[in-house]
Amino acid sequence: MTTEGGGADRGRFGGWLFVLTILTGSFLLFLVQPMVARMALPRLGGAPAVWNSAMLVYQALLLGGYAYAHALARARPRVQAAIHLGLLLLAALWLPIGLAAIQIPAAGQPALWAPWLLLASIGPLFFAVAAQAPLVQRWFSLASGGRDPYALYAASNLGSFAGLIAYPLLVEPLMAVHRQSLLWSGGYALLILLVAACATLLPRRAVAVDVAAAGPVSRPAGAGRIVYWIALSLVPSGLMLATSTYITTDIVAMPLLWVLPLGLYLLSFSVAFATDRSVADLLTRIAPMTILLFGGVMMGGYQARAGINLLVALTLLFMASVALHTALYRVRPAPDRLTGFYLAMAFGGALGGVFAGLIASVLFDWTYEYPLLILAAGALAPSLYLTGSLRAIWTGSARLAAHATVIAAMLLLVLLQAYGPDGLAGEAYRGPIFVVIAAVGLMAMGRRLAYGLVLATALMLFGGFRSLELSAQPGARTRSYFGVYTVRGTSRIRELDHGTTVHGIQLIGSPTRERTPTTYYAPGSGVGLAMTALPDLYGPQARVGVVGLGTGTLACYAQRGQDWRFYEIDPAVVRIARDTGQFTYLSRCLPDPTIRLGDARINIAREGTGSLDLLALDAFSSDSVPAHLMTREAFASYARVLAPRGLLMVHISNRYLDLEPVVAAVADAGGWQGAVMNYHPSPLDPDATTSLWVALSRDPGTLAALRARHSEWRPMRRRPGLSAWTDDYSTILPLLKGF
Repeated sequence: MTTEGGGADRGRFGGWLFVLTILTGSFLLFLVQPMVARMALPRLGGAPAVWNSAMLVYQALLLGGYAYAHALARARPRVQAAIHLGLLLLAALWLPIGLAAIQIPAAGQPALWAPWLLLASIGPLFFAVAAQAPLVQRWFSLASGGRDPYALYAASNLGSFAGLIAYPLLVEPLMAVHRQSLLWSGGYALLILLVAACATLLPRRAVAVDVAAAGPVSRPAGAGRIVYWIALSLVPSGLMLATSTYITTDIVAMPLLWVLPLGLYLLSFSVAFATDRSVADLLTRIAPMTILLFGGVMMGGYQARAGINLLVALTLLFMASVALHTALYRVRPAPDRLTGFYLAMAFGGALGGVFAGLIASVLFDWTYEYPLLILAAGALAPSLYLTGSLRAIWTGSARLAAHATVIAAMLLLVLLQAYGPDGLAGEAYRGPIFVVIAAVGLMAMGRRLAYGLVLATALMLFGGFRSLELSAQPGARTRSYFGVYTVRGTSRIRELDHGTTVHGIQLIGSPTRERTPTTYYAPGSGVGLAMTALPDLYGPQARVGVVGLGTGTLACYAQRGQDWRFYEIDPAVVRIARDTGQFTYLSRCLPDPTIRLGDARINIAREGTGSLDLLALDAFSSDSVPAHLMTREAFASYARVLAPRGLLMVHISNRYLDLEPVVAAVADAGGWQGAVMNYHPSPLDPDATTSLWVALSRDPGTLAALRARHSEWRPMRRRPGLSAWTDDYSTILPLLKGF
């Protein structure tokens, strides 16, 4: 070691000190991401895209921190330390972590407000902590006489992964948000002490014999190499966000599933940059085949097996990320160019986030970024011939025949899809197609163009053609910040889907059929029974609020003299239900509805006290739970806006979460009486859907009158020890079905 007064013992101590500092900073950096997103739920809502907006802010701050570290690396070592410690102390003025006092308009779009809120809340802290990771790696090289610091990057990402996983599994279930903030503040103070300790090990000036300390001496990377670094960083970053959108749309928009794609993305860095290359090389070798087959599975959309789909999506992301990050490791520069390398990586990561989180939602009407990024991952991933005989085929006299075989096989599949009697969309075809694609893909590995052709064909066959056909139909599909909406139809029904969940079905063919409520809102459902009881409970001028417009199905319960208002956060849903003519519930049943556009909780808070008799809460996006609408504070707002005898109807149908106990806990905490209707339609009513509705009222007489109209209302089921959700505390772990 070349630090003044150094020795063997000090070197060993210094090495561990740098590792501990890296781990602590990275742990804090990625612990704060889901923590602040959780804090922002009551203001920004629970849409999966809110997390993607948060990720864009984090990537931008990370890029800024890396740029600062790159610029600071030109100063003398002790000067770097003094400046960075000053920055850490200045950022401490933002402690303890909390949301900035920014009032978001009710109609404000989270896509615009989320970045400003997050920047104002944690921008300086995140920037300062993000910058110390490349700086400390650089300092390690300076203090150790030029040792390779890239192993510390693996440790850095391991700490990041630990922070992400710790939040949903330990921190969120065990601590309220304000205690989480205090815990993080303590960790930040520890980080400052560790950085100061690392600074004492730095040389006072560059030592001539120390290559790393003498400044950059290796040849700088050319423009082509820098572009390659950026591309290898862009694709996995974008794929991580695209995967996040997929799994959080159809499961739940909470940190437990927000962190899985990001956690695996970070873990892939630890594998790819590890000193032991065996695992990274093995995974990189099999990654092209995984991308080919698993990419086809994801495009095929086997939604009947959601758990398998989730596992496949996460495995695909991890394998692609390991392969591309391993390619990055193989072309890394010398340690004296480390900060520039990380800056290019951060820039690529930010570009991937911008593409998947912003540009794609504007450019495409479907999640085309997902297959495009899968295709790019296949094109960039290192690829080797599986056997020597295959290599001989592609490099010997038979190479033309090999190319012709791949082209002919893929062309045949495409022609069968386009001109076959039923195409290749049927279940009976999928097995044989997978076999053909796997066989040809194995043969093509090692030849980028041939492999790319097989991958592109697989993506087209297993969903690409279907998506392009829908895109060609005007109005069939709409994409907004909150997701992709697809309108499908037959000769008797028209259906609106969000993700994999049906959001409304309308019967067509006659005015009577078009006025008939269906799916979760059928007359025999809990909300259907409550709506038909309105005149008896509240007279002819009942006042009704509905959170979540959907296709406008509930409007067909409206009667003359009643006052109805809808709360809807997504303007695209309003256009589909009211303006396009695709669904006529509103035009036939409530031609001039009052629609409050914006987050429902914010809008309801602005309504007059006692201004509603019934409030129906049905704001879930697919199976995603907007947790900020299910807290004690939210229910207190509902209680204020409802009349003393008012009725709150909560729709809790969910494939993955048992929400009844948490609603019961919130109701008990707020003084509500409750009953549950688990509706199972008869086979004679195929357009009705099984649904679970909870009826709540603070007036026992109102609830008793509703229960008297139907015998299937039952008491709420409670779970001993389950706490009511609050804006300061919530966890879905106890609610997962099967656990």
